[in-house]
Amino acid sequence: MHTGGATTDTELERGLRALGVDVALAAPLLAYLDELLRWNRAFNLTAVRDPAAAVPRHLLDSLSLLPLLGPGDLLDVGTGAGLPGVPLALAEPQRRCVLLDSGGKKIRFVRHVALLLGLDNVTPVQARAEDYREAGSFGNVVSRAFADVGRFVALAGHLCAPDGRLLAMKGTDPTHELDALPAGFAVSEVHRVVVPGLSAQRHVVELRRTASAM
Repeated sequence: MHTGGATTDTELERGLRALGVDVALAAPLLAYLDELLRWNRAFNLTAVRDPAAAVPRHLLDSLSLLPLLGPGDLLDVGTGAGLPGVPLALAEPQRRCVLLDSGGKKIRFVRHVALLLGLDNVTPVQARAEDYREAGSFGNVVSRAFADVGRFVALAGHLCAPDGRLLAMKGTDPTHELDALPAGFAVSEVHRVVVPGLSAQRHVVELRRTASAM
């Protein structure tokens, strides 16, 4: 039995069904969560230490991004302990996912869980977004709790494919962050996202290159 117990299993399976995700994903997701909480005791990878709270706040929150992903590879900027990148990679094993963070301990953890879970589609990279040079390669450049929207675009916009999208995961309505975006990108939509088991607001800001930047 993993750390969460039967109640956590049930909540995760219920949440996966609500999101339209195969419940067979529950086992590897819980294995990932177990490792995250185990490593967290030594390395402080997340402030969420209760498995029951981590299911909606980490696992289901990450998977809520699935319907907004377009074609192409995925880059998770400031992945931390692998969120949202690891849950998304588990859900879409055919998609190449690069998980980027400047923190050595975080990338070591991501490398560990990718090996443990057999995630051949995950490439962990220790680097700052502005220094990473795989420019224009990613159809989906995503971030969760990384920076305000303008700074995210400024640091990671060069990594987005010409027809790709940047997806910034946010809590409450992020309209106040959208006034000063770098040239070449514009907001295409702000999505209100419902995460099963989570009462707090969630939004995703979707940005694309402007025609002049193509």
